[in-house]
Formats: sequence, C-alpha cells, structure tokens
Amino acid sequence: MRLLLVDDDGVNRYTVSKALQRVGYLVSEVSSGEAALERYDKSDFDLVLCEVDLPGMDGVRVLQGIKKVSPDAMVVLMTEQANVESAVQALRHGAHDYLIKPCSSEDIRESVERGIETARRLMRRRRLLDTIEQTVSELAREVSEAAPAEHDLESGVAKDRERLPPRGNAISLGSLSVLPGKYQIESDAGSVGLTPTEFDLLLFLAAHRSRVVSCHELVREVRGYHAEEAEAREVIRPHVSNLRRKLKRLGDIDLIVNVRGIGYRLGEISEEG
Repeated sequence: MRLLLVDDDGVNRYTVSKALQRVGYLVSEVSSGEAALERYDKSDFDLVLCEVDLPGMDGVRVLQGIKKVSPDAMVVLMTEQANVESAVQALRHGAHDYLIKPCSSEDIRESVERGIETARRLMRRRRLLDTIEQTVSELAREVSEAAPAEHDLESGVAKDRERLPPRGNAISLGSLSVLPGKYQIESDAGSVGLTPTEFDLLLFLAAHRSRVVSCHELVREVRGYHAEEAEAREVIRPHVSNLRRKLKRLGDIDLIVNVRGIGYRLGEISEEG
C-alpha cells in the first residue's frame, strides 16, 4: 500500500513515516500542500495522511483538491488545534478521519488501516458494478443480434432503435433511468452526472424506500465509516443538497424527503415521463 504523508514539520514526518514503514507501508513525503497536489497528480496513492495547519495551502484545501481529482480518495487529516467547526468542515469535504495531536503511532496506524479497508470495499463495489454493466450490455447485444430483423421493420422502428444507446444496463426509478458505471441519471428531460457518493446515496435510499434512513446509517453505508448522528447529518447534507439540485434539472423532480430529526427517505416516484 502506498501512502502520501504531508507535514511541514520534519521531525513529525520522520517519526510518522517510520511508524508506517515498520508495518509494511510505502511512504512518500512532502512538506507543503502545493507539493502534495503535484505529487498526488503524478502518482497512485492508496491513502493520504495530511497535517491541517500547513503554511500556504492548508490541509482542508489539500483535501478539496484531491477529492476534485479522485472523489473516492482516502484522506486522513491531523491537527493540534482541533475544534468542532474544523472537524465538521473536514468531514463535510470527505475526510476519512480526523486525528487530534499528539496521537500515538498506534492511533495513526489504526486510522490508516481503516481507510485502506474502506478504499478496498469501494473498489470492490465499483468493480462489481462495472462487471454487471458489461455483462448486461453483452447479453443485450446478443439478444439484439439474434432477433429477426423483420420484427423491427414497422414504421422505421429498427432504424430508430439503432440510433439509441443500449439501455439494458439501466436501473429504472419511475420515469428515471439510473446508469451504473456511468454515474448518470436520464429522463425525457435530459441527463445529469452524479458523483460516486451521490450515486450510491440515491441507490441506497431506493433500496430502502419503505423506511426513513438515518444519517449515520447513510454515512456508514455510502461513505464507509462510522459517525455520530449529529456529525453524520453535517456530512450527508451537502451531498443530498447537490443530488436534489441535479434531479431538479430532470423536470422539477423532488425525490429526497427530509424527515426532520430522523433522516431521509425516497419520495413517491412518478412513472410518467
């Protein structure tokens, strides 16, 4: 596993790097936020461990830059000057963990291990979705090739269908078509792209549409870590807000219902296009 360690304090970099190398991690070190983004852009890292209080570009901005490039990236932030506001801000922007200094080598290793395991779970989920999409597409193509061409001659239907993209891999939510692997939703009004978190959030709510899902359950199932309800609410809220805004583009659709003090559920889904 390859880690990127970002800290402007040489002593901290050395001790943390050695503690992680002893248990088998390959650690690259940089001393600034700018260098971190440059190194991340050129290499493939499994997790980033970053000091918040960096000169110039601080750790939260590093986190935002990394998430912009790789939404599923695992980033652990560390700070000596912790407060609730900064912790919530870090988690809202997608930090996997938030460590308060001084923290032991064991605490750091445990946090990194949890982040690596979460990254593996997300990767397995993405690969499974890609495999399903590929298999369904291949089956749809085989069925299409095997069907007699004369069945589609009426009113030029065959020509029209040839121009349409294959939709055998789509998941139907009423008038919406959800496309795994592409992270897109389509309707008669058009299509919108979703982030992996927004996509997983929508499908989890759809799978549990008969009940209200708490925010801490959404964080656990969608983001892959545990958080108290108050903290989870702050993490989930911006993703729900962005998802609602994107759904509005598809015909003023308001699917996500906020049940105050409890969580979210999926609203009634219209079958009309």
